[in-house]
Amino acid sequence: MREKLYQSMIELTNGRWSSSVIQSFARSKLSKSFILSYIKYFNITLLDVSRPINEFSTLHDFFIREVTTNSRPIHPGTTSIISPVDATVETFGAISKDGIFLVKDKPYTLENLVGSQEVANQFVNGNYIILYLSPAEYHRIHAPVDGEVIRQYKLGKKSYPVNKWGLQYGKEAISGNYRLLTELSMPNQKHCFHIKVGAMFVNSIELTNTSPVWKKGEEVGYFSFGSTVVMLFEEGSMEFLSSMKPGKFVRMGEIVANML
Repeated sequence: MREKLYQSMIELTNGRWSSSVIQSFARSKLSKSFILSYIKYFNITLLDVSRPINEFSTLHDFFIREVTTNSRPIHPGTTSIISPVDATVETFGAISKDGIFLVKDKPYTLENLVGSQEVANQFVNGNYIILYLSPAEYHRIHAPVDGEVIRQYKLGKKSYPVNKWGLQYGKEAISGNYRLLTELSMPNQKHCFHIKVGAMFVNSIELTNTSPVWKKGEEVGYFSFGSTVVMLFEEGSMEFLSSMKPGKFVRMGEIVANML
């Protein structure tokens, strides 16, 4: 009952009109007066922000803020896979032989996530990791590895929240939300997917890098609202660090796994 009620409420409020209103306000000059309250409410540290607060013209401008380079060092290892964002590790693990992975005990299929059974078959028996960005975090997105862009495409329209309530009660919040998918060929010749998932109301995922080759740690885009990144890896292509665990907070540039 609770799940149905939650889904109904989201369906009623999560439309093009509501998204447009929120985006318009966040980009308006009026929103600048809310920046300090936003910082206080989410207890955001300002030590790594690249410019003074009074230089941000809107709430959106602050939300997609850049940080100082030395605050996000990129792990230098030749085999390292880094976190592409500042985020909490929601979950990670193995993808089953049926192409199924679990989030909050809810099953998701690779086919629904990537939109093709043929593409999904590449990642059967592979691994996945889901990284959740709260509204407080740095929302620029970076490359997890050096890689050649094989394909890039969009799926989905509306979006459920991707916080713990959205993942538990939402209708396929990971594989049903608006998302931008990038398939990469890694240095070990194996493939990975870098999937950027839209959040409730605001589906804006902006690309800032259209190069056919990504360099580990370089910026590739940003979210305009709290969101999620899903990474998929082919079977036998990588191994998570032994220190990884659900609930762990990782910063962009930190190692999360190694290529094999």
